[in-house]
Amino acid sequence: MNELAQIFKALSDGNRLAIFQTIREGFECCTVLPDGSLEHTGNTVSEIAADFDLSLSTVSHHLKELRTAGLIVCERRGQRVYCRPDDRVLEKVEEFLTPAA
Repeated sequence: MNELAQIFKALSDGNRLAIFQTIREGFECCTVLPDGSLEHTGNTVSEIAADFDLSLSTVSHHLKELRTAGLIVCERRGQRVYCRPDDRVLEKVEEFLTPAA
């Protein structure tokens, strides 16, 4: 339950929720390769920051909170950092929110 509390706490901030939604929407067009890396994504940190009226350092802070909660995974490729949702955590949240039969 502690893990779920951390997830919901991270998403309780409106800016973090919006950033997480942006990451989820941007990732829908991408493919995860067998080694777990991304074939393509538009979710670089700078592109995410461009979508919000927040400083890059503020967006970076929100991304750190989402990463700490386990909601996103970040991967460095050269000078760019790509972010994607962590499907395992989303499955846990979905399982929690699904009413028991």
